[in-house]
Order: sequence, then structure tokens, then C-alpha cells
Amino acid sequence: MITRDQAWELLNSKMKNRNLIRHCLSVEAVMRALAKHFQEDEERWGIVGLLHDGDYEVSKDDPARHTLLMADWLKEMGETDEEILSAILSHNYSHTGNNPPGNILEWSLYCCDELTGFIVAVALVRSEKKLSLVTVESIMKKWPQKAFAAGVHREQISACGDKLGIKLEDFISLSLSAMQSVAPDLGL
Repeated sequence: MITRDQAWELLNSKMKNRNLIRHCLSVEAVMRALAKHFQEDEERWGIVGLLHDGDYEVSKDDPARHTLLMADWLKEMGETDEEILSAILSHNYSHTGNNPPGNILEWSLYCCDELTGFIVAVALVRSEKKLSLVTVESIMKKWPQKAFAAGVHREQISACGDKLGIKLEDFISLSLSAMQSVAPDLGL
């Protein structure tokens, strides 16, 4: 299995946009927290979170190629862990309809990816722009406001109940706490 250092090096060799890298770090933190919650392999889940959008800068104009490139790059590095490769490929399901999430790892990625963006949006509307000052309550207050973070697919996040067995507020709490633990790396 690829190491976290190798994954970090790969990500930085393919992605230059600091905000996208911060997004990947956010998803990594949440995926590690979810792995701990489900008593799964935190390293494997973290790597999936870190690399899930790693080919975005190259594939953004051709969404059908998104995740396929990352899977190829991983294979070129010698990665044979089917769980990691499948989870990366499942990330583009919402765009292509291919490789639907099929296990708890893949559904965790599906549900938390959009939530990290929503949490960042809540932090950024605060004058202090600090994750440490964001609460579950402040996130839930923004949740029903359709004009707020309008591009966030709330139904994808809300699938946490059916697909992960975690109530929305608990999912938000776990995710927020994970992101707060890496806030300096996120610039928040």
C-alpha cells in the first residue's frame, strides 16, 4: 500500500492550487476520523481522502476522466490495493454514474466530500475565518439556507444516515472536529 508520504508527494506533483490541496487535506482528516469511528484502517482511509481529487486540475475540463487518471497514476507507482483504487474511482460516481459506492469506505468518501466544503463556507463567512469558532449549531443554522453554499449537494451529505448509519448532526460534529484538528494546515 502507498504510504502517506508517497501520497502527499503524488498529490503535490499533480496539484498546484493551494485551496484544492487544502480541500484534500480536509477530506483526509474526516476520512481518518470516520475510519476510527468504524474501527477501520485509518491510514488507508486517509490516503483515499487525500488523493480523491488529486487529478482534478488535469481532468476538470473532462469530468469523465476524473479519478481515472489518479487510479492510473497510483497503478504506475505500483499500487495494487483494490480497496484504495476502487474507492478513488467511486468518487466520480456523482458525475458519471459509473463505479457507484459499494462499501462503507466509499460511502464515507461520498458523504464527507461535500460536507468539508460546506464547513469551510461556514468558517469563511465569519469575520475571524477560524474553524475553531465554528460549531455544529452554526452549521445547522446555515444548512436549510439554499442560497448559502448553493453549489454544495446537501443530499449527498444527508446520505450519511442511510449509508453510514450516522445522524446528520453527529456526522457534522465528527467532520467538524476532524477538520478543526488540522485547521492550521487548512489556513483556517
